[in-house]
Amino acid sequence: MPYYVGLDVSVKSVSICVVDGEGKVLARGETSSDPDAIASFISEHAAGPERIVHESGILAIWLTRELEKRGLPVICIDARLAPKALSGRINKSGPGDAEGLAQLARTGWFSRVHIRSEASERVLVLIGARERLIRMRKDLEAHVRGVLKVFGICMGSVGRASLRQGFRDQFAEAGQTNPAPGVMAGMFIPVHRALCAAAEAVDGDLRLIARQSGLARRLMTVPGVGPVVALSFIAPLDNANRFRRSRDVGAFLGLPPRRHQSGGMGWSGRISKCGDRDLRKLLYSAATSLITQVRKLSKLRVWAKKLQDRKGFKKAAVAASRKLAVVMMCIWRDGQISNRKRSSSPDNQPTPRPPETGRVQRPSGRRRIKPV
Repeated sequence: MPYYVGLDVSVKSVSICVVDGEGKVLARGETSSDPDAIASFISEHAAGPERIVHESGILAIWLTRELEKRGLPVICIDARLAPKALSGRINKSGPGDAEGLAQLARTGWFSRVHIRSEASERVLVLIGARERLIRMRKDLEAHVRGVLKVFGICMGSVGRASLRQGFRDQFAEAGQTNPAPGVMAGMFIPVHRALCAAAEAVDGDLRLIARQSGLARRLMTVPGVGPVVALSFIAPLDNANRFRRSRDVGAFLGLPPRRHQSGGMGWSGRISKCGDRDLRKLLYSAATSLITQVRKLSKLRVWAKKLQDRKGFKKAAVAASRKLAVVMMCIWRDGQISNRKRSSSPDNQPTPRPPETGRVQRPSGRRRIKPV
């Protein structure tokens, strides 16, 4: 008889429920969030289970990998869809959710979540650390600029050169005019220097990883895409075979507009914003660079500029983000590189090639009649 197991996972404990093929509850229990304890309970009450189901969460990736190492058929399901199936119960509890998940495992009414590889997780850790360091640096700079305005000091804009040394120089100069900004400068300048150095170090690691990856180098042939965007696209998706069509990646990242249709009414709204928010922001930045900074002509840039003239910059940038995602997925699946040939425009018309036969072609139009 097949057995089906549901796991309601929390940080400290796990509620377990085992049901048979007819939906009858065979065992209930609660153990610690330890893979060995979970595997021991399952082997005691349901030897050779057909499916083990738990929701996506903080411990989902680690727990799925550890249970798979112990030979258990564990499946992580979408936490956004599971509550819709469990909401019919009057009382919500850990054992009740475990039973509901076991019933979902028995019926198969769930959406499976892809578990990324450890290599992708390591790259995501570096990308997340870089994003956090940059955010901390920007917060520190914004705080300093706001405090100095109280003393009538307005700091000018600085570039990225020399680890943003210009900001620290202006801050140190402002600290010499007043004791209070001087105390701030003594505390914050070393912190700002350390944040900039750490962010640059992570950038160097990411550039090295992108240089060693053939897929990342191919994705960087797309105009507007750099090492961070390429790695941020590869790591969360992890496997191109997850998508049946290349254009499905746009819906996965929440870039297509919402669609509502009922009876004779139908409208399209804003983008759905599902999926990875950080990757969506990076694709938007890449699309912005494509429209505003990239100077080399390409079909993608010409298309984005025409859309900007018709719909405005924001809508064009969002549409270009979706187009970039689809193009990068096509490159990933086909193993090709981006075609950066110049598109035909009034300023770049190809010169006509001479006829191969060597004959002089008559100009189009009426034929001249020779006088008699």
